Amino acid sequence: MMNQTPTPQNAAPVIAINGLHKSYGQLEVLKGVSMTAPRGHVISLIGSSGSGKSTLLRCCNLLENSQAGEILFEGEPVRWKGQGQNRQPADGAQVTRMRTNLSMVFQQFNLWAHMTILQNVMEAPVTVLGEDRAAVEARARDLLAKVGIGDKADAWPAQLSGGQQQRAAIARALCMQPKALLFDEPTSALDPELQQEVVRVIKDLAGEHRTMILVTHDMRLAADVSDHVVFLHQGVVCEEGPPDRLFGNPQTDRLRQFLSATMAT
Repeated sequence: MMNQTPTPQNAAPVIAINGLHKSYGQLEVLKGVSMTAPRGHVISLIGSSGSGKSTLLRCCNLLENSQAGEILFEGEPVRWKGQGQNRQPADGAQVTRMRTNLSMVFQQFNLWAHMTILQNVMEAPVTVLGEDRAAVEARARDLLAKVGIGDKADAWPAQLSGGQQQRAAIARALCMQPKALLFDEPTSALDPELQQEVVRVIKDLAGEHRTMILVTHDMRLAADVSDHVVFLHQGVVCEEGPPDRLFGNPQTDRLRQFLSATMAT
C-alpha cells in the first residue's frame, strides 16, 4: 500500500545497527555487530567487561566513531566521510539531531556541580533546543517528582546521595523528550540499597513503553524490563532473544557460563 502512515508496528526502528566494526588502534572491540531497537522496546546489552557493550552504546549516538558498518536513526542512515580509522560523520546537523533524540544516562552521573538539580535538568532543553524557560521548568519539576526527588529541585548535586543524583540524571535525560534513552551501567556505581531506587525508576519507564537500550550487569533488571536481550562476547553477538529464553534456556556454552557466574553473585 503506497504512502501508508507508519504505525508503531511498521515504523522504522528508532536505532538500527548493521555490521558495526570499532577498533582502538590494533584492538578490535566490535567485530561486525548488528542490533535493532524498535520503538517502545527495551533492549538490554549484557556480557563480561570488555565485551563491547558500552562501546556499542556510545556508537549509537555517535560519541564514538566506528570504522565500518551502518547506523540508522528512524530509518535515516548516518552519513560518513573518510574510511577506516579516518571515518567520521559527514553531517554535523544530523549528529546534533541524533544526539538530542538519544539521551544518554552514564554510570557516573555527570551532573554540573555549579548548578542546582533543577538547573541541571533544564539546561539542555533551554540552551540546546531553545525552548521556553517557563515551559521547561514546569516539565523539569514534573520529571523530578516522577523520579521521586521533587523536593530536591533547589539542592546542589553534592547534597544528594548517589541514587538521588542518578535519578536527577534520568530526569535530565527525559527533559529532552528523546526518542530513546541510552543507559550505560546506570546502577553499577551505587551500593545495593541505592541501586534499587534507580531500578524502580527504570522499571517504571519500561512500563511506559519507552524505547531504551540498557547496558547492565544486573541480570535481574535485564530479565524484568527487557523485550530483547543481546549477549556480547569478545565483540560479537554470541546470543540474543527474549529474556525468558536467554535466561531460562541459554543455547550457547558461553552464555551458560556467564549466567552461572553472574547469577551466583
